[in-house]
Amino acid sequence: MNDSEGVQFLQQCLPRLRLIWPGYRKVRRQVYKRLHRRMESLGAASLADYRAYLEAHPEEWEVLDAACWISISRFYRDKGVFQSLEQEIFPELASNVLAAQRDRTLRCWSIGCASGEEPYTLVLQWKFALEARFPEIRFAVLATDVDPDAIARAQRGCYSWSSLKDLPEGWRAAFTETAGGFCLKPEFREPVTFLIQDIRKTRPDERFHLVLCRYLAFTYFDEDLQRQTVARIAERMVEGGALVLGNMETLPTGDTPLVPWPETRSIYRYRPRTE
Repeated sequence: MNDSEGVQFLQQCLPRLRLIWPGYRKVRRQVYKRLHRRMESLGAASLADYRAYLEAHPEEWEVLDAACWISISRFYRDKGVFQSLEQEIFPELASNVLAAQRDRTLRCWSIGCASGEEPYTLVLQWKFALEARFPEIRFAVLATDVDPDAIARAQRGCYSWSSLKDLPEGWRAAFTETAGGFCLKPEFREPVTFLIQDIRKTRPDERFHLVLCRYLAFTYFDEDLQRQTVARIAERMVEGGALVLGNMETLPTGDTPLVPWPETRSIYRYRPRTE
């Protein structure tokens, strides 16, 4: 397929999946590769043939949806975000956990965790920068993603050097170098639980002090689906909790219990409405 045909196809099909073209502009060639493989398996000679197949086989839309899953991740992605977490957000959340005088577990939720770099970065940050200040607190991360293959890679916890290159120097001690790359030591994997889950359809049962939803819902979902996602996330946040978006992302317009966290970028505080 040529690029103009691919662009036209995505612009026509993404709305039916409740996805938006601007989010795919820079990553569209990832989708093209998956489409090409799928078309070959079906014997579809052109995108027009594949579009006809879609219309004749409604179940194929789920296959196309899976072809549009984008997984781009690395450790310590967006340094400024993790600096804000370390210097301001985590200390306040930890103080709230201690003040509650109940379950002293600080719970985090990484949505769209891809191969696990984001949730594992949270663990590294806690252990290397914060755990000594808050020894009474248990730190736990739930990491969810719609892609079972990505979850399987995350559970293995092994990465190439390019994925680790942005980490602070001392944090690399958490990895053991092997023939297959750099693998996280067990004590750094233990706090993370991985779960195959689609944020568009469901969410976990527990409540969280920190939620990260970066470069997923607010990049690829249409506005109505974004609003539904905000509501679904807010339902699982504790009062005073923090929601972190991607650097260039913002919440959709409309009434929401999330307000900007002062002097931060793309971080919001959960303030439940009072009657």
